[in-house]
Amino acid sequence: MSDRLSTTFAALADPTRRAILARLALGETSVLKLAEPFKMSLPAVSKHLKVLERAGLITRTRDAQMRPCRIEARALKEADDWLEEYRRLWEERLDRLDDYLRILQAQEKKDKQDDKSLNPNKQRKREKQRGDKK
Repeated sequence: MSDRLSTTFAALADPTRRAILARLALGETSVLKLAEPFKMSLPAVSKHLKVLERAGLITRTRDAQMRPCRIEARALKEADDWLEEYRRLWEERLDRLDDYLRILQAQEKKDKQDDKSLNPNKQRKREKQRGDKK
């Protein structure tokens, strides 16, 4: 995975890393605080942080004994921009499907109104024709 987008999505694939990012979205915090809610060792949490750091999703600094972490929105923005292209594509497709369904519903409504306006003999004939098609 040499490209940045693949690295970002690989990092986001893990629920623990997504939970870490959700916590960091609230603000900068220490590795110890990030590790608290997880039932894993501190070295395991550090491995997750390294993956997030390599993907450019977080930065870690050194402040005396503490190593605060902070979220980096730029990498998330790049992923969101990529997804936006597909979001637009699917919205356009769904809009076209919605338009097509409205046409079908209008045609169905018109057919029902036409059926009501037919005299009984023509109505039976039409119903029989429709029955033959099914």
